[in-house]
Amino acid sequence: MLLDLRTIYFIVAVSCFVLGILQLAAYATGRFERWPLWWGLSNLLVGVGSFLVALRNLVPYSVSVDGGNIVTIAGYMLMFFAVRVFAGRALDQRYFWLAILLVSVPVALIVSDPSAVSARLLYVSVICCLCDLAVAREAIDIARREKLYSAVLLVGLYVCTAMIFAVRSILAATGEIGGPDPFGGNVVHSWMAVSAVAFIMLRSMAMVLMAAERSRNQLTELAHHDPLTGALNRGGLAQRLPALGSQPVSLLTIDIDHFKQLNDRHGHASGDDILRLFASVSRSIMGSNDLLARQGGDEFLVVLKDVSGQDAVAIAERIRLAFAAAVLHQPDLAVFPTLSIGVATRGESGGDFEQLIKKADEALYRSKREGRNRVEAFGENQQAA
Repeated sequence: MLLDLRTIYFIVAVSCFVLGILQLAAYATGRFERWPLWWGLSNLLVGVGSFLVALRNLVPYSVSVDGGNIVTIAGYMLMFFAVRVFAGRALDQRYFWLAILLVSVPVALIVSDPSAVSARLLYVSVICCLCDLAVAREAIDIARREKLYSAVLLVGLYVCTAMIFAVRSILAATGEIGGPDPFGGNVVHSWMAVSAVAFIMLRSMAMVLMAAERSRNQLTELAHHDPLTGALNRGGLAQRLPALGSQPVSLLTIDIDHFKQLNDRHGHASGDDILRLFASVSRSIMGSNDLLARQGGDEFLVVLKDVSGQDAVAIAERIRLAFAAAVLHQPDLAVFPTLSIGVATRGESGGDFEQLIKKADEALYRSKREGRNRVEAFGENQQAA
């Protein structure tokens, strides 16, 4: 079956118009970042470009072909800009628009001869192929950094369209497509144009899926973390515990001494600063796979993975000393908080985590009874400093 290319270009134009309007409407709700603005504009530009190309032989050549291809290239490059904005990566708009101008000018200046259809198809196809590969590269970074499974789908879609444009480039270079009547009979070219409609729709759906997946992940992070310190809350810790299985861990239960007096004397804002300071100091000493959780108020848990009891005591002591040194640099404090820390260890035989917490709590209470600002390990022979 031979498909009419002019009709297909009109279908592409209408599809892009609808998608662009929907994406701009989504941006207007204020619920999204700026990427729907650029994505919507890119679809509108591609739609305008496809519409103008479809008017070939019906309107002046400079409007339909030159103008249509220039607008289409700008739209494709704007898609790359939209994905970079989604990824949170900076891109100077001045250089971006300059790049669009430099890439678009050859369409009118170099291949403006109406008979040079194959050359023009080759040039535009190569640019669109490179844009699609650039978007796929950005999507790979998003998938790796944010663990968005929908980003993998976007990679696949853009790799497919890049391959289509690569094949189109080869056909144009060999003279298989183009010629005096680009809307003439070439089945391969027609089917590539039809597939473009499907991929345009699917790519926009993939972007929406990425935004939804990111929002879900952000909500999950908010639900499982303390907003003040960024540490896990009780629910977040409970969600992470099954992954520990029965592996050896050491647990630190930490209480900030004199925290109530600090709040009474300096106000809750100072207390919040101290809580954030403690979380920052602890993370600088903990391993990247260790867990920090806020149990409430000034009480915290630190889960150290595959750390012996002796090493856990040493890490707890480092946290205590580093926190004390950091507090001294806080301005205008009359009350200097310290840390009381209890340490308990679960060996390779495993054991119930709740029992481990009780053991660490017992060590913490002994630390407080012994005068605070010290580390105590569970067991009479494991006392430290």
